[in-house]
Amino acid sequence: MVHDVLVVEDEEDIALPLMRTLEREGYQVTRVSGGAEAVSLAIGEGPAVVILDLGLPDMDGIDVCRQMRSGGYLGGIIMVTARAGELDRVVGLDVGADDYLAKPFGLAELLARVRALLRRSTVAPQDDTTVTTSSGLKIDAASRRVHLGEREIALTAKEFDVLAVLASNHDKVVPRETLMNQVWDQNWYGSTKTLDVTIGRLRSKLEAAEAGERVVAIRGVGFRLETGS
Repeated sequence: MVHDVLVVEDEEDIALPLMRTLEREGYQVTRVSGGAEAVSLAIGEGPAVVILDLGLPDMDGIDVCRQMRSGGYLGGIIMVTARAGELDRVVGLDVGADDYLAKPFGLAELLARVRALLRRSTVAPQDDTTVTTSSGLKIDAASRRVHLGEREIALTAKEFDVLAVLASNHDKVVPRETLMNQVWDQNWYGSTKTLDVTIGRLRSKLEAAEAGERVVAIRGVGFRLETGS
């Protein structure tokens, strides 16, 4: 299966080697240099992964990511930037990015992160398990969709994976390490802050949908999905 990758990068000396490397790996690559065009393409074409530079000429990459998510794009987003501070990482993840890579970076490292995102978002489930909670929230592993009654709750790949793990262990505490290993990768070398931000986005979506489920943090241990207000 050929995966489409959208590269959003205005610097030629970064974009061209990156595109050549991705194409050699068998990806179908589209490159744009502006944020507005990137938002349009992501929402309209739905690439599997977006590699998004934050320092774009027309828009800040944070706003690009935010508009992609608000427009319904659910694929993977890897932010690439020279901003290496913890605050920037948290803000980027908070608006919907799945991963964050600081410049300068090795192409092998970026490829590994692209593969990890695709592995989590396209891997076939072990079975066609559908978990339905007592509040009526249905998590369908086969279609990777979540419904509350007739209404679908749109989740990103990572949000879905976190919810699926928690729902399959409903009312039980899932350790942080288990979530990181199952949702990201056993060899994940980024900050575990990405888990907290993903949990935060998931909570907000469940609350907005009045799903009747809440994600509870067990300090120093992990998280639990439970039915309740």
